[in-house]
Amino acid sequence: MKTTRLWDKGTPINQQILEFTVGQDYILDQRLIPYDLTASIAHAHMLGEQGHLTSQEVEQLTQALNELRDEDIQISLEEEDCHTAIENRLTQKLGDLGGKIHLGRSRNDQVLTALRLYYRDAIETTRSLVTTTQDKIADLRKSQGHIAIPGYTHLQQAMPSSVSLWAEAFETELFQSSLTLSSAAQLSSLNPLGSAAGYGTPGLILDRESTTEKLKFAQTHEPVTAPQLSRGKAESALAFSLCLIMQDLGRLAADLCLYNSQEFALVTLADDVTTGSSIMPQKRNPDVFELIRAQSAQAPADLQSIMAITAKMTSGYHRDLQLIKEPLFRLIDRAHQTLQITAYALTRITFNEQRAKEITDPGINAAEAAFQLVQTEKISFREAYRRIASKS
Repeated sequence: MKTTRLWDKGTPINQQILEFTVGQDYILDQRLIPYDLTASIAHAHMLGEQGHLTSQEVEQLTQALNELRDEDIQISLEEEDCHTAIENRLTQKLGDLGGKIHLGRSRNDQVLTALRLYYRDAIETTRSLVTTTQDKIADLRKSQGHIAIPGYTHLQQAMPSSVSLWAEAFETELFQSSLTLSSAAQLSSLNPLGSAAGYGTPGLILDRESTTEKLKFAQTHEPVTAPQLSRGKAESALAFSLCLIMQDLGRLAADLCLYNSQEFALVTLADDVTTGSSIMPQKRNPDVFELIRAQSAQAPADLQSIMAITAKMTSGYHRDLQLIKEPLFRLIDRAHQTLQITAYALTRITFNEQRAKEITDPGINAAEAAFQLVQTEKISFREAYRRIASKS
């Protein structure tokens, strides 16, 4: 198939320049193909409503675009992105009609539309995976929550706790972190299609409200200069939410690595979620939780990368924005995989009730003793604190 880039003017481009400017886009855009097809169908119908395409042309384009959903489209380096790959295949199927689909669009608003449709799905998937992970924590809480364990501050035994209190904290905070996804969802709910390269389509009448309705966006992103200025905002909001979720998972994993150590021995991990040593026959290692902890540590770097790209960038489109995809897609994949792994690993944990009793220092009841003195002797807490401290 002959490759024609959407911006091609018939002059050759240096191969090294092509490889550098395309970067990983032709690989990353594979996941955007179904979203770009959906947006293209909505765009074609809008063009028909405005009289820019005949009803027969709209029908042919729609049929061809739907057929492409079932085809194994592999974007080549020469095609650069999903937009070119799709239009090339449309032209192969329909001839010159395939080229009519781009009327009133730029790759700038086209990619932003596909991305926002993708973000909507990514956000819903994240919410679902968080809920599943919460459910697994809840199962652990219900089955083993009665087990008393010491609570720690500064890695020193501090006050009485339980598996229930420990688990419920993570259950709650995962939910709280997931609430921040609403901001990313709101920023992704604005329709950029029809804003073209950032200045609309002078001399060409489009109905942007039509594609807003067809694509189920909350509203049209106005004015036409705003969508390109917004680049990086929905991405940063989504990345920030994923970082918060990953932080919760990382702290949970850190606890379990500690509790699994021989010195604590508060939890036992099933063999199928541990690994062995190549030299020490006796070892079973909590690698899965160490890697969850490490994944959470890497997540903020992706957020920082996204925010740094747009920092102090002037308004309008810049090619720099292309590089937002890689860290965000990586972070989405990282978070989704980590949530799935955590949900399973949580089903393979057993708290050791006897060991918890053995290691618990009676001193963790000191605060409770002080509270009792306050209530029985009607003294100040500070006085009760001093009395109990003098006996410790």
